[in-house]
Amino acid sequence: MKTPRALSSRRLRFPTAVLAASLALMAIGAAIAIASPASGVTPTVLARGTFDSFKVMSNPDNGGLFKAEAKGPIDVVVRRHEYAVGATTGWHAHPYPVFITVITGSVTFYEYDDPTCTPIVVSAGHGYVDSGRGHIGRNESGQPAVDISVIMAPVGAAFRSELAAPNPYCGF
Repeated sequence: MKTPRALSSRRLRFPTAVLAASLALMAIGAAIAIASPASGVTPTVLARGTFDSFKVMSNPDNGGLFKAEAKGPIDVVVRRHEYAVGATTGWHAHPYPVFITVITGSVTFYEYDDPTCTPIVVSAGHGYVDSGRGHIGRNESGQPAVDISVIMAPVGAAFRSELAAPNPYCGF
């Protein structure tokens, strides 16, 4: 009667590698599945361009101070977003701050890192500067809404990235 041989390490390596790869793919799939996609928002690109590096500052004698600096070239896109009643942008982030002006209706924003999930309601004629760290925009009113957003990113990079999970302090 033959006694079974011990399995060689080479014969164990392949199934272990397949198992590890399968687990990694399942983890990626789970992360994608948790992301909250946009729904009811129609984006339209109005303009897109690349800016060389710049450093500008307003004249503080004119009643305020504004500074902006790009140490290298950046891409800038101007988008119009139309929000149906109940629409959501889904939880997402941007590489740099985003300047948003609501032109019709109102849009409610929630920051990804806000432990109080405080709503920031922005109505027509008002603006909001998103930090870029992560947020969601929702039309919680009973009327359609429209905003214009100025979004910046490193040259060739995506203007938006989906977040793997919602703010754990918000119930949506």
